[in-house]
Amino acid sequence: MLEINLTNIRHVALDLDGTLYEGGRLFDATVPFLDLLGQFGIGRTFLTNNSSKSVRDYTARFREMGIEADESDFMTSTVAALDYIRKNLPGARSLFVLGTPSMQGEVAEAGYEVAGMDGEPDAVLVGFDTTLTYEPLCRAAWWIRQGKPFVATHPDRVCPTDRPTVLVDCGAMTACLEHATGRKPLAVPGKPDPGMLAPILDRHGLEACELAMVGDRIYTDMEMARRTGALGVLVLSGETSAEDAEAARPRPDLVLSGIAEFGAMLAAARQKETGA
Repeated sequence: MLEINLTNIRHVALDLDGTLYEGGRLFDATVPFLDLLGQFGIGRTFLTNNSSKSVRDYTARFREMGIEADESDFMTSTVAALDYIRKNLPGARSLFVLGTPSMQGEVAEAGYEVAGMDGEPDAVLVGFDTTLTYEPLCRAAWWIRQGKPFVATHPDRVCPTDRPTVLVDCGAMTACLEHATGRKPLAVPGKPDPGMLAPILDRHGLEACELAMVGDRIYTDMEMARRTGALGVLVLSGETSAEDAEAARPRPDLVLSGIAEFGAMLAAARQKETGA
């Protein structure tokens, strides 16, 4: 493997479950790693495809876990989808949202009208709706068949869980609507689409080579890093096994046991640079 220069990394995008914690258990290395980033002046953004919870929900959850974070520290697939709509559907003011009350609230706070069952929307936005019922699903399909622009937050077919169930995720809901209407979404800006990282690059004035994407999934986190031109750091603390990582093509830029190992590498690079 070619030697990788970590001294130019100015910002780290961090996947959540499998990278910083597992279920409700925070990894021991998480808080020290985040403190290390602060010491080196390296920015951080927390990323998730899970659009069932708002940025406000995630901020509150992090504080409960002992991590101080502001809403500006998060990038969710809902935020990425709204960024896409703002840039590519500037005339859209009213959205029919197939999503949780938390997601709908976030859409409203972003300045959009959330269309009711009887209102005509300018576009349809589909997320991970854990409160899904039949009538809104059918209404979303109706508006899509009428030609309304259609955006989905992310492509995950199922959401990981340790419970004896299958959590049907946004990608499967989107497939249902595609099958019913014969139309595909205009965009799916969540991971692995580079649209998930584009707002971070813009917000912090970064070149792609100055960003490290750290996550535990090859087909989302590492694929997005590759497509964006960011450094891909695969950690084996979540979904991916060492055997999976070895077989991956293309290979991630770095394959590490977890964020503690990445922190040690960042520290070594900074010490080498300063001669300390």
